[in-house]
Amino acid sequence: MAEKEASRTTHSSPTAPQVPEAWFKTELARHPQRPYPMDFIQAIFTGFSEIHGDRSFGDDQAMSAGMAWFRGEPVMVIGNLKGRTLKERVARKFGSPDPEGYRKALRAMTIAEKFSRPIFTFIDLAGAYPGIGAEERGQGEAIARNLLEMSRLRVPTIATITGEGGSGGALALAVADRVLMLENSIYSVISPEGCASIMWKDANKKQQAAAALKYTATDVQALGCVDDVLPEPEGGSQNDPPSTFAALADRLQFHLDSLRRLPVDQLLEERYRKFRNIAQFYTSEAADPQPAASIGA
Repeated sequence: MAEKEASRTTHSSPTAPQVPEAWFKTELARHPQRPYPMDFIQAIFTGFSEIHGDRSFGDDQAMSAGMAWFRGEPVMVIGNLKGRTLKERVARKFGSPDPEGYRKALRAMTIAEKFSRPIFTFIDLAGAYPGIGAEERGQGEAIARNLLEMSRLRVPTIATITGEGGSGGALALAVADRVLMLENSIYSVISPEGCASIMWKDANKKQQAAAALKYTATDVQALGCVDDVLPEPEGGSQNDPPSTFAALADRLQFHLDSLRRLPVDQLLEERYRKFRNIAQFYTSEAADPQPAASIGA
């Protein structure tokens, strides 16, 4: 509680140094007491039956997937795992999946497609795990494969960014018909620390990078990268998890109902156009005040 109050004071007190809005949101997205994907899964769904392994290398502890029930309907749910204790965090690489984690998620998605079950993904990760072993086992290929296969799944897909949505590691679970964000979550191609290190050769410029990246829910929605932003309790979802769970469940139901009304071919076409049109900008040239002389002049 003291930490929350200190953060709020730093943000709003006229006598204290002002924290940029983007960085304040980043701190809330990373709050250690913020509900993690599995918290949402356990609160919103019932009868969760976990699937283990990718049938190729192993069972990534940073990724969880399984069958469940959503308000009486069988569905597939997928989310990355961070862990609360230090031991859990280390085992789960602080929520950053290895390639076998993404392959396990894809295996679960193909099972869902086979049985015509909607897919819900929950995302709170800084990025895919960057270790040597992960690269040796095809981290980039695993992410790319998920992007491709998710784009053509013949069942409704809904992704929710509950905290930090970082880089391709998040996108590998977010090529969905509907992408939702909690109000204090972030969605970016790179962390602010990584951006600052590249752009200014100084990771301490992370607050400046956070503002430049435009990765808050409001900014990302304006770019058309997400479809719905859910308000959170004052100070963040960690202050009232039950109300956050209930509000998200209602929005998931709303979007699922709207997707259910679409024929499969239309569902795929709209998903394709959605991602083709994300963040497009159009410019027009001003009219030339002096028309060019004709060739014969």
